[in-house]
Amino acid sequence: MRNLGRREKLFFVLGGFFLTNALVAELIGGKLIQVAGITLGSFELGPWPLSVGILPWPVVFLTTDLINEYYGQKGVRQISFLTAGLVLYAFLILFLTGGMPAVDFSPVDDATYQRVFLQSQWIMAGSLVAFLVSQFLDVWIFTRIRALTGKRYIWLRATGSTVVSQGIDTFLVQGIAFYLPGQISFEEWMSIALNSYVFKLGIALSITPLLYLGHAVIDRYLAKEL
Repeated sequence: MRNLGRREKLFFVLGGFFLTNALVAELIGGKLIQVAGITLGSFELGPWPLSVGILPWPVVFLTTDLINEYYGQKGVRQISFLTAGLVLYAFLILFLTGGMPAVDFSPVDDATYQRVFLQSQWIMAGSLVAFLVSQFLDVWIFTRIRALTGKRYIWLRATGSTVVSQGIDTFLVQGIAFYLPGQISFEEWMSIALNSYVFKLGIALSITPLLYLGHAVIDRYLAKEL
């Protein structure tokens, strides 16, 4: 790392956050939680059933936009393919270790291990497909908006690309992970996916100031090279 330039070091850092959060989201996605609703006068929203796997995704949104901003479509493609490959590797390790019987005194028995990790096979399959589709759609929309607006309106290209790509990502993930294997009904799939999508959009909008902050910090860090 010592011999690398600042741009290369920054790519490693952003890529590390991207990769780690995407992989963690895959592993924890099987747990569903209930998020409390809100009341607006006589109108009630929620409560919402959501997968905890959506919680690390704001960091993925943020790092995707920053990588795209400073390294372009090529940078996003490189880290996306690397992440997809490591997710497959993680799946292979889980599959191999799932077939190894636990000893009697193991604190984690076979049934628990299978239920927690190997039931996530469908989640990983769904997430992998949705991840690649949504990432390339996100970067394409992001780049088109930037071509039209130049360096202005960072919020527009970041939010605009997220609105479309995460809609596709969320419904694909929930459908392949939970609906296709018969774990939830069609109505539950629609409910969970829609709620997750709205939740993701809310987070994407709320972290827009962090995107501007990230730009300011990176511009300062890369001042000489830029």
